[in-house]
Parts: sequence; C-alpha cells; structure tokens
Amino acid sequence: MPTVPTPAFADPAAPSRPLHVVRQEEADIFRDGLAPEARGWVEAADWAAGAGETVLLPGAGGLPAAAAVGLGDAAARGRARFTVAKAATALPEGVWHLEGDLGPDEREEAALGWLLSQYRFDRYKPGKPARARLKAPTGVDAARIEAIAAGEALTRDLINTPAADMGPAELEAEVRALADTFGATVEVTTGDDLLAANLPMIHAVGRASPRAPRLIDLRWGDTGPRLTLVGKGVCFDTGGLDLKPAAGMLLMKKDMGGAATVLGLARSIMALGLPVRLRVLIPAVENAVSGNALRPGDILTSRKGLTVEVNNTDAEGRLVLADALALACEEGPDLLVSMATLTGAARVALGPDLAPYYCDDDTAVQALEAAAARVRDPVWRMPFWTPYEPLIEPGIADLDNAPSGGFAGSVTAALFLRRFAGDARYIHFDIYGHQPTAAPARPKGGAGQGGRAMLDALPALLAF
Repeated sequence: MPTVPTPAFADPAAPSRPLHVVRQEEADIFRDGLAPEARGWVEAADWAAGAGETVLLPGAGGLPAAAAVGLGDAAARGRARFTVAKAATALPEGVWHLEGDLGPDEREEAALGWLLSQYRFDRYKPGKPARARLKAPTGVDAARIEAIAAGEALTRDLINTPAADMGPAELEAEVRALADTFGATVEVTTGDDLLAANLPMIHAVGRASPRAPRLIDLRWGDTGPRLTLVGKGVCFDTGGLDLKPAAGMLLMKKDMGGAATVLGLARSIMALGLPVRLRVLIPAVENAVSGNALRPGDILTSRKGLTVEVNNTDAEGRLVLADALALACEEGPDLLVSMATLTGAARVALGPDLAPYYCDDDTAVQALEAAAARVRDPVWRMPFWTPYEPLIEPGIADLDNAPSGGFAGSVTAALFLRRFAGDARYIHFDIYGHQPTAAPARPKGGAGQGGRAMLDALPALLAF
C-alpha cells in the first residue's frame, strides 16, 4: 500500500530566508535596490526574472542570505503555471518565505505549487527528499492548501503504483484506509455478488481476471446537498479479447486514474469538512483475457435495463461506469460527477494537459470554468452533441459501446454515459491522468486533472 507523505508548510515560527518574487518588467528596479555585492552577483548571473529563473543572493561569509525567482513577462505569466515552484527544486536546504507584490491568487498558486513540487514517488526506489521548505504566505489558508496537496499526492501515488500492487483488492484497501482516516463508511460488492446486486456490466468486464471485480461504495457526511463522484477503476486494461498492442499497454496502470482522482478529491472534501453528503462509487476491475472473457458481439443487459452491444472489448470503461451511474441516480444526487481515463480521442483533441469535460448545465459550466482558471487546473468544455446519438444505437441492441467510423470518439462515449445519468445534474470528465514530461509542481507520472477545479467550484455548484 502506498505511503503518502502529508504535504505541509514549514513552522511559521521557524527562522527563514526571503525568496523575492519578481515580474520581469520589474527586474531592473529589484536589482538596483540590492546591496552592491548582491547586485553584482545578480548581474554576473545574467538573471533577468524570466519565468522560474532563480538566483541566490549572497550574504555574510558567502552563504546565501536570500534568493529571487522570476515570474516572466505578461505573456509568460498567462501561459505558465506554478512558476514559483521551480524555485522549490533549485534552492538549498532551509526554510524560505515569499516576498514581493503578489495578489491573493498569486500567493495561493505559489503556495500550492510549492507543496505539489514536494511530491516524490519512492515506493520502489529511494528518492531525494525536498530540501527547501516554505512558510505559508500571508493571507493564504494553509490548512486548505495542505488538504488540496494531500489529495493530489494520494491521486498521484495510486496512479503511479504498478498494477501488480494496485489491483481491485488493493484499490479497495486504499478506499477503506481513507474511510478510516475520516470516519466514512464503505460497502463493497465483489465477484458473482455483482450479478445478484444487478451490476452485470461491471461483472462482465472483470470476470476474466482472477482478481475479482467489485463495486466500492464510500459514504461520508449526513447533512447538506448530495454529491456523488464516480471514478473509473480499471486497474489494468489489456483491451480484453480486442487485445491492445504492447505499446498500448505500457501506461495502462493509469486506467484507474478516474478512481484515483475522485479519491483525491474526496480526501480534500473530507479533510476540509465541506457540508455535503458525499458518495464515491468506484467500479474496480481488471480487463483481462481468459476463456470466460467478454466477447466482441456479446449483448449485455445493464442495471438500467438498456441493452448494450459490445463491439469492442477495449471500450470497457464506459460499461463499468454505466452501471455505477445508474446506481448513483437511484438516490437522486444534487450533483453527479464522473471521472475516467476514457478515450484516446480526447487526447488527440486536446492533448495530455487539458482536461475535457461534458456538461449541459450552463450555470455549472460557468462555475467550473471560473474555478479552473482561479486554481490553475485547466479544463475545456466539450459538447454532448445530440445529433451524434444515432451513432451509439446499433439496431440490434439499445446501445453500442464502440461505434464504427472512428469519428468523435470522446463525444460518443460521453453520450453513452449520459444515457445512464438520467435526469441528474451531471458533469463527465474524460481525463488523461498522466504527466508525460516534468513541469513545475508536476513531476512526470500520475497526475490529477479536474479535481482542484471541482473542489473550488463546489460551493457555487451546490450553494453552500
């Protein structure tokens, strides 16, 4: 089981050195205001306050007395995220505090980026611990930032753990550990009991694996609006009988990235004590190959009663999510959110860094996009394009899990899921869950997407 360190700010009473945060257009003013020795050092280093550019300022005995990090010019500030976090990996050991003319959102971004940059995945190989620590900047809610960073650390650890150590049972254990920490309850339906519980598509996808499929159901909170999060928990995806090529399986440990992201979001919600009745549903399966594997051409009857023709066993995520969404809707949630590493089409459309989402509620869209911009967790609205509905209707059954033709794959997957979300106020994320190259505050590997935006938007979405 992964051990997730709790990201935390330094003791506010600890001695610290200043880290000056400087916009590029103010670099000359900053440099001219330094003592001669420090000014000469900065000039020799050719420091110009470019985005993330960090320089140490010498003090007595040649030891660093302070440092400065650049925010870049206006274009760089609009483009880059977590620029100050670059200093977190460049500075020597010790405690630092921010100085500079920063607005509230800039201070919060710098604080969160610093904590996110402290993440290390060292379960299998010792890593170098973060050396530089930061005091919470003035005016920043330190407990909130720490809760958000801890949720992201959990998400990253779950995604980064190889499938051999993060199958359905291990994912269940993680949910139970999280529930124990925050006083939540967990119910799990496993194996053939899924059929008795009328969760047939979760069973059909996972039955070929010796690691039994299951539906994990976490609940927390007894007052407030009902918020239900559904996360795709395909712990490894071979593609089933429609087997993926070897290259296509290399990152399939991350196919439970939707489950990991909703669990990170749930952790933050519970740590912050938000006034909601939270439910988290995770269909946890391994899409494997064996004699009883789901076959192309099979027709499944879903929990909702809709029949589904399986035209590709590698389009399994929408099958397990469909039963979970149908179950969620029976309780009438005030907001229903699904997160899934669902389609390659979403990555072709928007790349790995921008999370597409689907929502028919314009008020919810406004709240979510304002939050996403505020917390630097970018999302992009995609259309539930109703004219494409015939593409998911094969004729022999109510629905087709993999329409032929190859067009609009993310849209047709979202339309498929909407059939099971009923009348709920519904938001669906088709995320990537992986950072392909290291960036400030975002090491290469597992990554949450959309979770911080959702957390920040919840007060507006649920009116609390």
